[in-house]
Amino acid sequence: MQVQRSFKDNQSEIGILYLVPTPIGNLEDMTFRAVSCLKEVDKIASEDTRNTQKLLNHFDIAVKQISLHEHNFKERVPELVGMLLDGLTIAQVSDAGMPSISDPGHELVLAAIEANIKVVALPGASAGITALIASGITPQPFLFYGFLARKASQQKKELLELNQQHATMIFYESPYRVLKTLQTMKEIFGENRLVTVCRELTKIHEEYVRGTIAELIIHFSQAGVKGECCIIVQASTEENIQDETEEYGLSLSLPEHVDLLITEQSLTSKEAIKEVAKIRHIKKQDVYRQYHDQ
Repeated sequence: MQVQRSFKDNQSEIGILYLVPTPIGNLEDMTFRAVSCLKEVDKIASEDTRNTQKLLNHFDIAVKQISLHEHNFKERVPELVGMLLDGLTIAQVSDAGMPSISDPGHELVLAAIEANIKVVALPGASAGITALIASGITPQPFLFYGFLARKASQQKKELLELNQQHATMIFYESPYRVLKTLQTMKEIFGENRLVTVCRELTKIHEEYVRGTIAELIIHFSQAGVKGECCIIVQASTEENIQDETEEYGLSLSLPEHVDLLITEQSLTSKEAIKEVAKIRHIKKQDVYRQYHDQ
């Protein structure tokens, strides 16, 4: 157990790690506190020093940077912890938004906590929460998922596990994969689940596209997709879980459909076989035979 009093019991000989959010598009979203913090620390650990330098130049911040990203964190984290133990203060930033949220940084936080170094997070811009509250979809409870797997088979597996999620879901997605991801969601969640795709948040071309999964697939098939996107997906309900599972199940083989119901609805094989027969309007014996002969 560890108790951190962020602004009391300061040990002057040990530094503090500050987690500083940066704008997700509009530079005016930078807080006064964030600017002051970046000006006062000894070092800034940046995901991309070239990108962060533009931000520092805009706010006349002259503090030196050190890179910290997914390719060098194993070597860099011990170095930064050493600096903190020597009394330097360090601000960690990602390219946009909150450090550690679908961005590098968590490894440094863990290492700092392990070394009894104070970790202080500043509030600020977060694309997922920004998109959620203007999506028109119930904002709570919500589940922040981040990026889905790129491979279709892995993505389907993830979405199947989320099919009974009774919370609004927040995903990040590349514009190059939004349409494909929506098509996979249609397979798993059904075409009538409400979705909002938010793109270019806080920028001049900010756009919210609200509707059913089927409607958004048609829209983006015609309009295309540009800019980084958040996808906000309506929570599952008892009614739409059953409807969506039935719809997706009809595209599967009989044994696969039985296994889906066993997994999704926690049924026994006997119960699942009976339910598949009912859904498909076929004899229970035919389902039983195919399932056990596979």
